[in-house]
Amino acid sequence: MLTEVSAGPYTVRGISVGGVYTSLQVPELGVVLDVGVPIRSFAGTDRIFLSHGHSDHASALGSLLGIRNLIGKGAPQVFLPAEIEAPVREALAAQGRLHQTDTDIETVPMRPGDTQHLGHGLWVRAFRTHHTVPSLCYQFFRRVSKLKPEHQGLPPEEIARRRKAGEPLFDEVDRLELAYATDTLSRVLETAPSLLESRVLILECTFIDGKRTVQDAQERSHIHLDEILARAELFQNEALVLMHFSQAYGPDEVHAAIQARAPQGLRDRLRIFAPPSGRWFG
Repeated sequence: MLTEVSAGPYTVRGISVGGVYTSLQVPELGVVLDVGVPIRSFAGTDRIFLSHGHSDHASALGSLLGIRNLIGKGAPQVFLPAEIEAPVREALAAQGRLHQTDTDIETVPMRPGDTQHLGHGLWVRAFRTHHTVPSLCYQFFRRVSKLKPEHQGLPPEEIARRRKAGEPLFDEVDRLELAYATDTLSRVLETAPSLLESRVLILECTFIDGKRTVQDAQERSHIHLDEILARAELFQNEALVLMHFSQAYGPDEVHAAIQARAPQGLRDRLRIFAPPSGRWFG
């Protein structure tokens, strides 16, 4: 019942329907992205990233913590917009009293531009998204050392000698791996242009055809496929994962419309995060 797509070196699995539920897992990064539905196989993941507080993205956090209790897992790290840290804690406390169970979490409040080291060379950076409530997108990157251009071509033994002598031979470079942007106006692609350079971009695409206009999407602070296609040449991503489709469309319609409308250069890199056929779960 879960959807799963391969995007570059990463696997994106989970479930997403706009306004209903969104919860994704990227196992290679050890992260869960939003918790609009409690997925049992996600419960062992220790880092959870909430984009915002709307129920279809955050309301199942307490239920997921309950599953973690069943399998003996402790408090996870929950990265979230700083503005919703207190309400999330209050909601979990009430749920804990109701169920008489532990709902403890380690919150990591984030503001636009904040970065956090996740260990083993992996970092995350938060960007502001443009929604009706405080919201963030997250970009995961690896900070690596790269030999400065003027030193490239030196023999390895000379590099080793100079490095031992303390000469600064390397620059730190951020290798942009995967970004997650949902529930936002399309102008996030202008305010956070590095999203377009991430190896993999997971991007909401709530509306896909004339059933809803671009103006309809903008009034709801969402993205229309028309807006993505208008920027087709800007996407430098190895893979672009489109998700968060409106329940006004069936999975078959989503696949058919995007495949028919996307230009070849973009279509080859698109991953459509929807069941290949049938109906949405539930």
